[in-house]
Amino acid sequence: MQPAADTQAAAPSRRAESVDGLKVTLPFMVGAAPFGVIFGALATAEGLSPLETMAMSLFVFSGSAQFVAISLIAVATPVWVIWLVTLILNLRHVLYAATLVGCVRHLSLGWRFVLSAGLTDETFAAMEDRYRRLGVRRNSHWAYLASVTAMHVNWNCWTMVGIAVGTQMKGLDGLGLEFAAIATFIGMVVQKLRTPGALVAAAVAGLLAALLATLPYKAGLTIATLVAIAVAVMVERHVERGRSA
Repeated sequence: MQPAADTQAAAPSRRAESVDGLKVTLPFMVGAAPFGVIFGALATAEGLSPLETMAMSLFVFSGSAQFVAISLIAVATPVWVIWLVTLILNLRHVLYAATLVGCVRHLSLGWRFVLSAGLTDETFAAMEDRYRRLGVRRNSHWAYLASVTAMHVNWNCWTMVGIAVGTQMKGLDGLGLEFAAIATFIGMVVQKLRTPGALVAAAVAGLLAALLATLPYKAGLTIATLVAIAVAVMVERHVERGRSA
């Protein structure tokens, strides 16, 4: 997915790329909307103030990490444990970045910082597919930026709706609504399990997470994530050695 000279010469305008970035991201925005509402409502029900809840969506901007964080906050988990668990949970973004690095390597440091800071599961899914179909064009990063911006605005707007719902309704924390968000993330990930390393990592992570589910502070999830990443790297290296042999 490296930019080609003839492709860049005929590159669409910034506006056209931005519009297309919004177009390919729109289905993910629709899918994320109910979970933004659920997060806002659950966070409020767990005792976070509207300001604290909005701050999480504005600055953390990671649905899965935010859901895990509020579940840990609910059982008075130490701050350092919450920080560590969410950090490890978000290590998957390193793999996302490694996949897309060839598409943005030619950009300035400022551009790379903004795009990497806004990278989410949804934007990765949209942009990875787009780069694979269209390659890297002169203004492709404007589509990437449009996706990042759209997802950030979308998530925060629906969080605000969720806060309004949470302040009006009580007992939401007992309905198990967070499971709906987890199921959605699983559905998104399954579509991307195309390589041997990814398939093995998913199997290992799922098995370990189930076996270690009783550990405190969601330590089982942390362990499963780290082991799965290590296994994925080993499997991919083994496959590459087999192909080059």
